[in-house]
Amino acid sequence: MYAPERQQEILRLARDSGRVDVVSLAVQFQVTAETIRRDLKTLDRAGVVRRVHGGAIPVGRLDFEPDLAERETTAAGEKDRIARAALTELPNEGTMIVDAGSTVALFAAALPAEFSLTVVTHSLPIASRLADHPGVQLHLVGGRVRHRTRAAVDAWALRAYGEIRADVLFVAANGFSAEHGLTTPDLAEAAVKRAAMAAARRVVLLADSSKHGQEHFARFGGLNDVDLLITDSGLSPEDALAIERGGTEVVRA
Repeated sequence: MYAPERQQEILRLARDSGRVDVVSLAVQFQVTAETIRRDLKTLDRAGVVRRVHGGAIPVGRLDFEPDLAERETTAAGEKDRIARAALTELPNEGTMIVDAGSTVALFAAALPAEFSLTVVTHSLPIASRLADHPGVQLHLVGGRVRHRTRAAVDAWALRAYGEIRADVLFVAANGFSAEHGLTTPDLAEAAVKRAAMAAARRVVLLADSSKHGQEHFARFGGLNDVDLLITDSGLSPEDALAIERGGTEVVRA
């Protein structure tokens, strides 16, 4: 088997199983471990796999995005504490933007009945939860709706956020870190998040600690673009201090 043929087969195996390891590949193809490492290096340079310790994972795996129902049941207790802590950041009056995301949806559902404010969102589930709230003047941003997140994206959504100025944005992220900033798997959703951040005077990130250090395909900002991070106690005091040194306040709920 020629090297290009072997590399194509390695890529297929990686995509089928989610990862490959050097030792197993060397046995399967009856070549040395060093040959497999060269193959993985070639595939890594081509951008189709990412090298990890002892093997590689397909690039598409970095973009894995659980559906809405699965995200709502993941770290439910932590997300509930984060959502309730975020209620203390509600402005007394004015306008807030509510991003799409499971933790942000819990925050929206917890808004007290006496709450009175203008709310802008591009999330269909959040709009549905707030549509009957007696104190909310709701503005729903339109656009193409992504099935996985039920969020509006693309030109209509971007144009709408370019025309407003809000007091505060409650934003979600699939991953956050001081090094890589705020990331999400989808470029279209990242663009809308970026536009929403530009439309707000204050940015509050709601993200559980499991997302710290995670890196996804589409970057939509840096942690220094966030005024306040509300997370859970799973984020270590040392990591919280490092984030605060970058200028972002941290609350561990």
